[in-house]
Amino acid sequence: MENIICLDTLALGVHRYEFHLNGEYFRGVEKSELLGGQIDVKAELHLREMDYDIRVAVNGVVQVACDRCLEPMDIHVDAEDDMTADTLDETPSKHQNKREIDLNWLAYELTIVNLPMAHSHQHGGCNPEMDSLLQDHLCTMEDPEEL
Repeated sequence: MENIICLDTLALGVHRYEFHLNGEYFRGVEKSELLGGQIDVKAELHLREMDYDIRVAVNGVVQVACDRCLEPMDIHVDAEDDMTADTLDETPSKHQNKREIDLNWLAYELTIVNLPMAHSHQHGGCNPEMDSLLQDHLCTMEDPEEL
């Protein structure tokens, strides 16, 4: 599932890539909030002599833990982003003799930044047992003397 593009061996011009990231990929990302998912990715790279533009689009569903009940829940993601880079700034180090773009990682980051801040099921969608526990410990302002 490697989608690493080596700029040094790529011909100048437009290059298109389409691939799929699945639950196996998301579970393999260390410290990820994503529990799984199925994301279709499209990328278009315009490579020129001194720089390049890349457009990455993601569409699909990822699973995250609900902030209320901690059960898995699906979130639909549909996003795209354009990036420009000056390849001269990416001069290879002594230990790295290739300039590369990791399309998997770009798609992952685009997915993550387009998730909502809070992850919770729709009303009534949480695990009923956990929802009941939360209701038992909910602090309300019904009786100000209790405070």
